[in-house]
Amino acid sequence: MSTPSSSLNAARRRTELTLAADEPVDVLVIGGGITGAGVALDAASRGLSVTLIEAEDLAFGTSRFSSKLVHGGLRYLATGDVATAKESARERHLLMTTIAPHLIRPLGQLLPFSREVTLRQRVAGAAGMGLGDLLRMRAHTPRRVLPVPRFVSAREATRLAPALDARGLRGGMLSYDGQLADDARLVATVARTAAARGARILTRVRAIALRGDGATAEDVLTGERLEVVARSVINATGVWAGSLDEAIRVRPSRGTHIVLDAADLGLPTTALTIPHEGSVSRYVFALPQAYGRVIVGLTDEDAPGVVPRVAQPTGPEIDFLLRSLNRVIRTPLRRDQVRGAFAGLRPLVDSGTDATADVSRRHLVTVSDGGFVTVLGGKLTTYRRMAEDAVELASEARGLRAAPSRTTALRLVDRDVATTGEVLDVVTGLTRAEVEFAVRVEGALTAEDVLDRRTRVGLVDADRNRCLPAVEAVVARTLADLG
Repeated sequence: MSTPSSSLNAARRRTELTLAADEPVDVLVIGGGITGAGVALDAASRGLSVTLIEAEDLAFGTSRFSSKLVHGGLRYLATGDVATAKESARERHLLMTTIAPHLIRPLGQLLPFSREVTLRQRVAGAAGMGLGDLLRMRAHTPRRVLPVPRFVSAREATRLAPALDARGLRGGMLSYDGQLADDARLVATVARTAAARGARILTRVRAIALRGDGATAEDVLTGERLEVVARSVINATGVWAGSLDEAIRVRPSRGTHIVLDAADLGLPTTALTIPHEGSVSRYVFALPQAYGRVIVGLTDEDAPGVVPRVAQPTGPEIDFLLRSLNRVIRTPLRRDQVRGAFAGLRPLVDSGTDATADVSRRHLVTVSDGGFVTVLGGKLTTYRRMAEDAVELASEARGLRAAPSRTTALRLVDRDVATTGEVLDVVTGLTRAEVEFAVRVEGALTAEDVLDRRTRVGLVDADRNRCLPAVEAVVARTLADLG
């Protein structure tokens, strides 16, 4: 029997959608974010048959709106959540050394000893970075992967982050964490790796009702209903989990980022870590990105009420992030220099605390009254462990014969796309090859999928609007070629 390809595309979707309605599987996964994709991979790598359905596109929800960092858990140490900090450091180690070293790089993070950063914040920050390095050592992450923290002079600090205000600057503390090439790309790569092991990855298929032995679903593109039969069902829909499992209490927290031109900050080569005024445990980060951008985030605001299809940043949140950055840079940036903004909703488990910043990032895996498993909470860095726990519980609850999890040693597939060829947009450098690869291999079905969740050009509206006509044309031709 031939090994399945890792390619996801419209032709494969049509074939596997028919099979999903005709052939029962061991595991049905609901949700195509990082957790759902991780569940599909964990289950498929254990030898279980898997179907994943997603109402929109891969990484459509929270998974594309993170800070694009693979955190070691320093923040959780600051709040006393030692268990989450240890788990994060271990999962970061696995991602950077074994699972996805081709998708993650070490990123320097500079805590500047500026006039606006108090002595208490400097001491707490330096101590925290030292503790974070202990987590690195405990996880056995080598120094060549993540260098040790060190003090830097004012001269070196301004070389790394040229926009820093040098007046009163007393150097800073430089530590390292992992930075993803892109969070949405990680999701697509995990899904492709699952597909290479036989998982059916079906986007634009909405779950209407879940049962312990399957789900009623709808093909969003045609409106046709289908019954998917499975020996177990795992609800990995994040902030929407409560709509399918009424016993789950989700407390969404909105995390907002703004997008700036890197040139306006002197083309920094390291991130800035800026303490909130009066706090020693909460920070704003200014993070260099591809396409000559810097994203600045993030907020942690309660977002009660109906969960929107796409969360929107608020004016006060944008002002807060800009004000926080301006505290430590030489020339304050204006609101009209903000190129874009985005927000995601963290799917936190409601613990009854007053502020979402105090809600634990530990994940919850539970069996619902309907007999299906729900996995909720956690964070992008710990997706693999969340997936493993969900498949373990589903196997126990439904009597599946599953091999032990293999994902600690399973490298994700490579992203072999040509970096040369016709350039569709000179500002972002977007090429025809990238668009065609997104459609032929990464499961993109529309220009929006390409711009917003494969290349991330869409984080800046002006770039998105300028590229849209050319990308629409390439997508249409590529889909026609696929048949």
